[in-house]
Amino acid sequence: MMSRITTPFGYDSTAAEVIAGVDLTGRRAVVTGGASGIGVETARALAGAGAEVTLAVRDRVAGERVAAGIIDSTANNKVYVAPLDLADQASVRAFAANWTGPLHILVNNAGVMASPLSRTPEGWENQFATNHLGHFGLTVGLHDALAAAGDARVVSVSSSAHLSSDVVFDDIHFENRPYDPWLSYGQSKTANILFAVEAAKRWAADGIVTNALMPGGIRTALQRHVDAETVRQWEEQYQWKTPEQGAATSVLLAASPLVQGVTGRYFEDNNEALPAVDGVNMSGVAAYALDPESATRLWELSEQLV
Repeated sequence: MMSRITTPFGYDSTAAEVIAGVDLTGRRAVVTGGASGIGVETARALAGAGAEVTLAVRDRVAGERVAAGIIDSTANNKVYVAPLDLADQASVRAFAANWTGPLHILVNNAGVMASPLSRTPEGWENQFATNHLGHFGLTVGLHDALAAAGDARVVSVSSSAHLSSDVVFDDIHFENRPYDPWLSYGQSKTANILFAVEAAKRWAADGIVTNALMPGGIRTALQRHVDAETVRQWEEQYQWKTPEQGAATSVLLAASPLVQGVTGRYFEDNNEALPAVDGVNMSGVAAYALDPESATRLWELSEQLV
């Protein structure tokens, strides 16, 4: 067992706190879904530390508005907006093709949660297509730019919801089983972790580190498909984080010297997660999400699909 990575930061820490004193001048970052929720605060923290930040977003108007706000609050005018629809592989390929020069930080932050069943033109189930396959295609498409950076970091925003489902390789797209929005979301979030495990292995020689994380429970537009009763239950069970706290673990993995060289791990509350314990709700990491054979199998399948 590799020793567990811990930091002085925890549940309450904010993105600004974990990046305090870090200078990202000259470094370039992409944040998917950077126009809403924790994506905004992730981008703001990176820009505040001097990075050039591109918000990769579906809604360009919202992206431009957020970029203007970040420029205003950080006095860093190198905040850009580029279109990206993760459910559309043509859009993903176009984003990667249009990128020039090195890329030091890629935060795969965008996602959909517990949405009703819908399918992409390829017939892929939408949550898996967006949360995993879109980010897979994007990251692989940006591999050469990440390698050119020499010490790039890829950060994938997963969720404790991964504990609800392994990747069901026999029926990923719910063609032969009843669709369950939460099992679908859970499997897509497991896939985010497995991606980090496999990319860590494949890309170590390129100086690229890849990690995944659970941001915590944050009230954002991500929950737009969740019914009011479920949200009410959550409010009784959990303490919500602010978006600034929710972005902290992403920013730690993207920029902190405390995790320099760390790769293939899953973090929550700014520390590497402990193994999940049966009956303990919503924390820790499932053994199946770190399984190297599953990680390789998922990578090979994803390559065939995209």
